[in-house]
Amino acid sequence: MRKNRSSAASSSLAEAKSQSGLGRRAKPSHGTRRSKQRPGPPTGLQVVATPIGNAQDITVRALEVLGWVDAIACEDTRVTAKLLAIHGISKPLLAYHEHNAEKARPEIIWRLKSGETVALVSDAGTPLISDPGYKLVKACIEEDIPVTPLPGASSVLAALVASGLPTDRFLFAGFLPPKTTGRRRVLGELAGVPATLVIMESAKRLGPSLTDMAAVLGERDAVVAREMTKMFESIRRGALADLARHYIETGPPKGEVVIVVGPPRPAAAPAAADVDRELKRALKNMTLRDAVDGVAHSTGIARREVYARALQLKKAGA
Repeated sequence: MRKNRSSAASSSLAEAKSQSGLGRRAKPSHGTRRSKQRPGPPTGLQVVATPIGNAQDITVRALEVLGWVDAIACEDTRVTAKLLAIHGISKPLLAYHEHNAEKARPEIIWRLKSGETVALVSDAGTPLISDPGYKLVKACIEEDIPVTPLPGASSVLAALVASGLPTDRFLFAGFLPPKTTGRRRVLGELAGVPATLVIMESAKRLGPSLTDMAAVLGERDAVVAREMTKMFESIRRGALADLARHYIETGPPKGEVVIVVGPPRPAAAPAAADVDRELKRALKNMTLRDAVDGVAHSTGIARREVYARALQLKKAGA
């Protein structure tokens, strides 16, 4: 009985692979009923996420679309060609990166307006995250060309979810400036953001960058995630100052780096005596309501707590 079930499963899997058309542009027949998840062939610009290290981290849908499109716009044609070869896909590749984007963009738009379907990929991860892809998407929107995202791997999200730091609110800050002065200026702008920070950095600048973060952002928990999903993946956790000291002493690591920094730590609540002092000073010249509002705002203490203390002080004749 088990053998029959295994044979049936193998047969179903083979049939599913045969029908999926991975790696080839096989248009569905008109007599085939399409599922709601697959309404038809893709059109317009397809923004496709690719693996950040492990070639298996690509979705079935991404492979189907890459096998269907007329051309693929990519950062480095050599990198994309290797990925496609692994999955048995062969398509025309169009170089599209920060150095040729202004020149290459009109050609891609022309292809799309001519009815072709083009996929946009980066060397690793989700396009538009720290690459010029957003200008191509913007141009498509202006030309009323459909843009379809195909989500997948992202070093930013991989580092964030493995960090152990708050994920309910986070800010991706991209790469920091390479020089200390510019770096500290940007960090100063980020210091007050009440969220976890995700920052990409060059391995050779890791030690100095962490030193600047410790100086500007103060005492915060942080994570250095390196070579995510690759053979030598590593995650080091600690306070910013401790991480800075480690990488200054050991030197730059190898590979790609993402830094995750925890949000600002909550300020210590003011002492009760300090709150009483502010309330007494405010009550001399303000109504009870205005005094409570002012002290609650300046101390960060809940208004109801300040109000209750103000009533006690008034009863005591303060």
